[in-house]
Amino acid sequence: MTTDRLMALDLLVSVLTAAAWVSAGVAAAARRTRTTAALFAVALVASLARVWSVLALAGAGWWFVQEKVTVALPLLFAAAAVATALAGPRVLRAARRPGPPSGAVPHGVRTPAVVVPLLGAGYAAAAGLVQTFLVGYPADPGTALLLLAVVAGAVLVTWRASGASVPGLRTATAATAVAAVLGVTLTFVPATEGTAAAAEGAASAGAGAAGAAGSETPSAHGGHPASADHSVSGPSSEGHSVSGASASVAGGPVRPVTALRGPAVPPPGGAVRRFTLTARTATVTLSSGRKVAAWTFDGRVPGPPITAVQGDLVEVRLRNADIASGVTLHWHGYDVPSGEDGVPGLTQEAVPPGGEFVYRFVAAQAGTYWYHTHEVSDLGVRMGLYGTLVVTPKGAAATGVDLTLPVHTFAGTTVTGDHDQPLVRQVAPGTPVRLRLINTDNTPHRFTLAGTPYRLVAVDGTDLTGPGTLGRAGLRLAAGGRYDLAFTMPAGPAVLRTDDRSDAVRLTPGPSGTGEGAAGTSTDSGGTGDGTGGGSTATAPTGDWPELDLTRYGTPAPTPYTLRSRFDRDFTLVLDRGLALAGGKPAYAHTVNGLAFPDIPTEVVREGDLVRLTVVNRGRDTHPWHLHGHRVLVLSRDGRSPTGSPLWLDTFDVRPGEVWEVAFRATNPGLWMNHCHNLSHADLGMMLHLAYEGVTTPFHGAHGG
Repeated sequence: MTTDRLMALDLLVSVLTAAAWVSAGVAAAARRTRTTAALFAVALVASLARVWSVLALAGAGWWFVQEKVTVALPLLFAAAAVATALAGPRVLRAARRPGPPSGAVPHGVRTPAVVVPLLGAGYAAAAGLVQTFLVGYPADPGTALLLLAVVAGAVLVTWRASGASVPGLRTATAATAVAAVLGVTLTFVPATEGTAAAAEGAASAGAGAAGAAGSETPSAHGGHPASADHSVSGPSSEGHSVSGASASVAGGPVRPVTALRGPAVPPPGGAVRRFTLTARTATVTLSSGRKVAAWTFDGRVPGPPITAVQGDLVEVRLRNADIASGVTLHWHGYDVPSGEDGVPGLTQEAVPPGGEFVYRFVAAQAGTYWYHTHEVSDLGVRMGLYGTLVVTPKGAAATGVDLTLPVHTFAGTTVTGDHDQPLVRQVAPGTPVRLRLINTDNTPHRFTLAGTPYRLVAVDGTDLTGPGTLGRAGLRLAAGGRYDLAFTMPAGPAVLRTDDRSDAVRLTPGPSGTGEGAAGTSTDSGGTGDGTGGGSTATAPTGDWPELDLTRYGTPAPTPYTLRSRFDRDFTLVLDRGLALAGGKPAYAHTVNGLAFPDIPTEVVREGDLVRLTVVNRGRDTHPWHLHGHRVLVLSRDGRSPTGSPLWLDTFDVRPGEVWEVAFRATNPGLWMNHCHNLSHADLGMMLHLAYEGVTTPFHGAHGG
């Protein structure tokens, strides 16, 4: 049984346990003797089943049962033992005693000695559910004391309401109050202190760097040592940079993130590709004629495609016409220098209305990528502030048909490029075709390609080794992720479908290049199909096609590190949902290790470190995890190493109950976001920083959402 199903089963058993104990108490209060006895037996069996479900779930990892083993089960079994000892004998005697046909008796189970313990066990069982869903991971002494105080208080109130005298009521009440106060203190005071520490850590981004940063003075004019137009400028925002520092951290130099910028000239043989993007509000017209209010780059959604050849210098001047919240450009999946990463408050200030910022980076990685704003990104990306970035290999011949297809949801409608109707294009049979799929939404999309065999040749911009021929396969693409599909145009139509419901692209035999165009289309193609394999007819339903397991697809190849490697840094991120302080304010947040941004400690690495990330999802939502500035190698998923092509990803879907181990070499110094790319989850706390020792920021260190 999968971990996800074990989690669901444990939830079902825990609900049944709480319901059985409470129902037994209610039946006893209503003098339903036989019903009480039956429910009491069910409650005992359910409590034992809860032990089994927790033990089964423990096999998936301590993360999934920590609060159950340390809080929920001890509390339940203490209360169940009391209920069994006090109420059990009375319930059994009353059940054996002959009574009226209805089973009602004037005495026996209605006494406080029966009702209160049964209800108390129900309160304890319910407290375990509260711990899991309201408090979340991890359980700590503070939350344990709070739950104990709540259960004890409920028992005292119930006992008092029964009309019976409560021995030692004042003492019990005082003890409960003390437990509650102590629980609140242990739960919230350390978190409040941690907030200041986290804020300081984010601002200095490295042990000891805060003191060194004091010698660095912000420039009054902003800018980059080589080029002033690298800074944010505008009527309401002054550019910030940090002058060179000679201080050191742990023997190394201290560098401001504003010094980690792209070059002003391309490498030998490379060209300069210049683009200007202006962010503005606009009304865009989709292919159906439907008009949508949007935030745009250059008045269009998606924004203008950015293309380059490997080795070129990409220069993008970002201007903000009227986006009031500000705007930046983040190059999703592209390992740019940290100062070009476009994270407001960390690597730059957001560009205000009337301002601009120039980004420069060498197009070293070939493949399919995209760009989007990182300021108020959940809203900004949903409203349309995104576009495509495609870099082709140096020297590759431009052959065939190459379509870049960003998929997005506008007001409940799925669009491909700017098409809310199928993109139709004629392609001559035998022509090499490459489809570059980009998921710009917060949630995964499922794609199917009918009518032709094909290969999945690249994932997240990186070519796979030995990709085999696919036919009837469902391709689940994580939020932020990219798939490149390659095939040879068949004699009949080929249809790309999104989520098994609608046709996104229809390729029909005919003269190449005719038919409707697509936003984000490029002309270079680096992949061809092999024309073999099963395939299927273009009209075939695809809902029952099995999902492709990427960890088993392709051919194995050597990797620079494996699970057996020695790691210099090892970080575990347990993803959950629960109450947390976010910047000193209580929130029901998406949490990492029980904390919410900006209170999550920064992960600190040294340049050259081999770093392992273990990402655990013990919640009910899927979390597409995305580390800026680095590709990660998948080491294992749920304890199983990939048996197919090595997987180098920048975004990977961690589904409920899954545990992913990934690794990367820390070779790109800077300050980086590490977050869920369901941007609404990130906005609700599920993000943190990864910082290289000795790198500082002159900015506030937080984030615009």
